[in-house]
Amino acid sequence: MTPDQPQWVVMEPELSKNEIRKDVAQSAVEVTATTVGQVAVIITGAVRDVAGAIGGMATELFELRAAAKRAEKDLGE
Repeated sequence: MTPDQPQWVVMEPELSKNEIRKDVAQSAVEVTATTVGQVAVIITGAVRDVAGAIGGMATELFELRAAAKRAEKDLGE
């Protein structure tokens, strides 16, 4: 290398402890928010499925009750 040529120095960025802590906290909040969102979707789906199952059971019970009343009426005639 000649004295006329510029010398390139690679400088690595230095992060302060506070900046590192901020980045870690930010990542933790982002991961937590994502996980909470995923769990909320799971719970919402489960509640919907349970409500559907209970509604289906109630419909079956109403139909059984109506059939029993018809059977009693038919026997009484």
